[in-house]
Amino acid sequence: MLTRLLRFGPAVPRLISSQPVRFVSRSKPTGAAGSAAVTDLHAPVDQGGHAEADPYVKNRDFHGFSSDPEVDEWNMRTAFFCGISVALVFGGFFLAYLPDHTSWVRREAERVIVEREKAGLPLIDPDYYDSSKIILPTAGEE
Repeated sequence: MLTRLLRFGPAVPRLISSQPVRFVSRSKPTGAAGSAAVTDLHAPVDQGGHAEADPYVKNRDFHGFSSDPEVDEWNMRTAFFCGISVALVFGGFFLAYLPDHTSWVRREAERVIVEREKAGLPLIDPDYYDSSKIILPTAGEE
């Protein structure tokens, strides 16, 4: 590993000492000392009806709701408001405050138990299915 690093030994001082430097003047040119712009030297070229796109015009995002950029943005905002706020928030409240059916199930089970105890029946019938309706295969069919 050290031998690999030693190969770069002679090049390291050169890399450190000769950093590329660029001096840029931020002062405005005064009079004749300034350079002429390209538009001053050449006449504009006719591009046959094809104008160059202005890079400073904001590139609108297309959300797929409408071809008009303003309508598209408002439709996107409306869809996200309804989808997030209405569906998730109000839907969560709706699910959280649904009536609890477990208390009804427990009350109904207690009522059936008291009813069966009064009638003298077992709580769970050992013959849950009617044995006369069950068709079992014979020994030869297995």
